[in-house]
Amino acid sequence: MTRSERPAPLARLDDVTLALENLRVGIDDEEPVDAVLQRLAETAVNAIADADAVSVTVLDEAGPRTAAITHGELIGIDQAQYAAGDGPCLLAVRTHEPVRAVSKPDNTELWPAFAAAAQDCGVLAYLAVPLLLGSGSRDGDELVGSLNLYSRIDGAFDPFDQKLMRLFTGAASAAISNARRWYHARQQIRHLENALTSRAEIDQAKGVLMAVHGISATEAFDRLVEQSQRRNIKLRQVAIDLLESVRSR
Repeated sequence: MTRSERPAPLARLDDVTLALENLRVGIDDEEPVDAVLQRLAETAVNAIADADAVSVTVLDEAGPRTAAITHGELIGIDQAQYAAGDGPCLLAVRTHEPVRAVSKPDNTELWPAFAAAAQDCGVLAYLAVPLLLGSGSRDGDELVGSLNLYSRIDGAFDPFDQKLMRLFTGAASAAISNARRWYHARQQIRHLENALTSRAEIDQAKGVLMAVHGISATEAFDRLVEQSQRRNIKLRQVAIDLLESVRSR
């Protein structure tokens, strides 16, 4: 598609709006965040003119990583930036602003690692848009990573595309927030389940000690605590060991 053949801005906006609405309907509230980001990348590559691939960079404790990509053969472009510690996606992360880059042979001085990897893959234009969580104020936002577009057309990704990508980063932010809430809720449920299981096993062990030694509940609990401290293991494990020893007799 040549630049003269590209859809008019309103048509492009309609395409993106429809794509985002379909994305919102299709997302499961309990879907892991990487799966949501993969779905987002696939939606973006189909909705943004001139985009041949889309990836999502996220910042983990170990550093940046590609959490989603529509065309795996292009992942080396992002990985080259991570290894070099520089490139358009990392600049977008640092500045909180969209960054467009081209990889022509005469334009390799700024990001040589990125340019070499992009040229190897035939990618001529690249747009990275920061991915932020928060209320919208730059100082109050939490930086998550960037949404990255690749194109084999050197004139790809005009300022209107950059504004359209803001819609996708907003959708990504909402998806990440929902996935985090779901994850934390699941963690809390697991902790509660573990606590209830531990309590049940400790109560059973106390009952065994009370029956065998004719002692009170408090004394039985004190014996379990003493064993836990002496053996330097968790109280629950002491209870489990006691119950297993009783069952094996």
